[in-house]
Amino acid sequence: MRRGAGRARYAKEDVLSILDAGLIAHVGVSTSDGPLVLPMAYGHDGECLFLHGAVANHLLGTGAGQEVCVTVTCLDGLVMARTPFHNSMNYRSALIRGTARRVDEDERKGYALKLVTDHVVENWDSGRPPSPSDLRKTLVLEVPLTEASAKIRNGDPVDEPQDIAGPWWAGVVPVVTRFGSPFASADLTADSSPPNPVIALSGLTPEERCNRKGG
Repeated sequence: MRRGAGRARYAKEDVLSILDAGLIAHVGVSTSDGPLVLPMAYGHDGECLFLHGAVANHLLGTGAGQEVCVTVTCLDGLVMARTPFHNSMNYRSALIRGTARRVDEDERKGYALKLVTDHVVENWDSGRPPSPSDLRKTLVLEVPLTEASAKIRNGDPVDEPQDIAGPWWAGVVPVVTRFGSPFASADLTADSSPPNPVIALSGLTPEERCNRKGG
């Protein structure tokens, strides 16, 4: 990392902590139509990152067997400086590059899809199990976490020394993502309540969700 190298983190635990806290990955692939980036759900097991989509997904289908780039970012605050030139954001970002491998083995595919599902909320075992037809329609890629880095910014704005004594306000506006209370689908006919892992999300931040899962 060159730009902002002082904010770089290369320890695996830093990368994994961001992957644990994040909810959406942006996946970049060079395709015949040019570079494409799409937001996707993801999961990981500490060694590989897993992505999934429909078999017809152009980006994932093209990405199989070639190098892809995946980023996950958690936004923590808006950094308001004394001049807009120095406005910034507090964030944690992980970047993974690697050759994506298509997962075709049934056992490995089921393992990956459970990780993707349970990454946000552990409800893989709460609904109807995927059918063989569901699995055939799903494309799964795995990307090794061997080439990964993190970039983290926190703290106050960095203003010009001559502006510090000026009349302009400077500070940070925190940004917090928090899960709300679940509500039933309009077409729900079953006499059932939300699964306990879904109920347990209510009021938590993604980090609190991670801590609860870890405990």
